[in-house]
Amino acid sequence: MLAAAAACVVAAAPAAHAQASAKAPAAEPAQLGALAPANLNKKRPKAPWNLTGTWQHDPAKTASHPANSFRFGPPYPKFLPEAQKEFDAGTKAVAEGHAYKDTIGQCYPAGMPVIMTRVWPIAMVQLPTVIYMVSGFENAFREIYLDGRKHMDPDLVVRSFNGESIGHWEGDTLVVDTNAFTSEHHTIDVGIPISDDFHMVERMRMLDGGKTLEIAYTMTDPKMWEGEWKSTKYFKRMDDTDIVEVECTPDLDAHLPATSSKLNVR
Repeated sequence: MLAAAAACVVAAAPAAHAQASAKAPAAEPAQLGALAPANLNKKRPKAPWNLTGTWQHDPAKTASHPANSFRFGPPYPKFLPEAQKEFDAGTKAVAEGHAYKDTIGQCYPAGMPVIMTRVWPIAMVQLPTVIYMVSGFENAFREIYLDGRKHMDPDLVVRSFNGESIGHWEGDTLVVDTNAFTSEHHTIDVGIPISDDFHMVERMRMLDGGKTLEIAYTMTDPKMWEGEWKSTKYFKRMDDTDIVEVECTPDLDAHLPATSSKLNVR
């Protein structure tokens, strides 16, 4: 009797194992790197246009305040108290001829979106899976993933000054969603702070037969301002320019007015 029962258990084990295996969820495939050949060679619709080239922010296309074309306002959203305090202090300092919390002059990264409007050009390389951007200012690096991946788990992502950017195509417009920014020493315009909840969507269009890039920014930060902060910037293709290595070295740059002047409000 015992032998027969044991035989039944042994016979049933493979069937039970097969049934359990059939019910077990398939393991999620690992996300391929943007430069993995298997990812690059996947069949995808052809991109409507290609950003590969060197681009320069074009202040001539800024409708107002061309001298301050690096700024993303006015118009500005309704700032909440913390941001309003910094905005007022920065406005006052600039009016009096001071620099206000010039963290860029102290070698901190400019961060998005301000890195896009510095006076240095930006080299861009577009592949089927990713767009790489390298700025002539501090060689700031940014990547926009185009391979269909999702944003990383917010508890696992490494925050950065340029954030994590995921892009997708809507017709001939590239829509880029960016989050996971670091907020420390990271401001917009003159001293306007961001929080860890800062979020940005860019809508990019190619104009003038590929000579002009338009980027419409929509920025939200429920801890710093109400609703959406919108701004549109234009960039011109620069075919006679290359990006070279640039270093920001505080020990060597300490003599610069931006980093040592008493006019720099900290």
